[in-house]
Amino acid sequence: MITRLLRRYTMWITEPIARFFIRLGASPNDVTILGLLMIAGAATLLALGHLRLAGFLMLIGAGADGVDGVMARLQDRSTQFGAFLDSTLDRYSEAVTLLGLFIYFLRLGDSEALVLLYVAIVGSLLVSYTRARAESVGLECQKGFLTRVERVVLLITALIVGQVRIGLWLLAILSQITALQRIYVVWRASKEASDQETGELVEP
Repeated sequence: MITRLLRRYTMWITEPIARFFIRLGASPNDVTILGLLMIAGAATLLALGHLRLAGFLMLIGAGADGVDGVMARLQDRSTQFGAFLDSTLDRYSEAVTLLGLFIYFLRLGDSEALVLLYVAIVGSLLVSYTRARAESVGLECQKGFLTRVERVVLLITALIVGQVRIGLWLLAILSQITALQRIYVVWRASKEASDQETGELVEP
């Protein structure tokens, strides 16, 4: 839901930026890579302890994730590789961000935060994996309390308002709930598909 709302209400700014990059001769993939580089810079700031500044840089970097899609639509350049690259670099962005936080809390010797980060990382991987695995067997699995966009918004908000620990608790708990939710959704979908096939077989 947050993903749809962001796309709808940020179009007034993402489309002009997309047209600007198009005039520069950039491709959607170029902007995708630029977004990753900005997130890597934010992760460096996190590791150094500049949390609020990192949050603002992440906000700009995350915006690139919306701009590249708009560019692809405006140029009619949507490709399978572009979608693959965008999804893959999204994973790298999330991983490097959490690594920056991990280094920061490791330097502080904050064991509670490190455990929360580990649980959040595992949850994030499982949320992405459950969707990918479900789609590989022909089942749709996009539902969930805390998809990637929600995780990014939550972390950026926590950094900017200075409530990182609360943000980590929410990431750790809700990411695990989302993974379990997707397992349930896939179970229900597979059961319904199996029941439907069985019903077709017994029809006279």
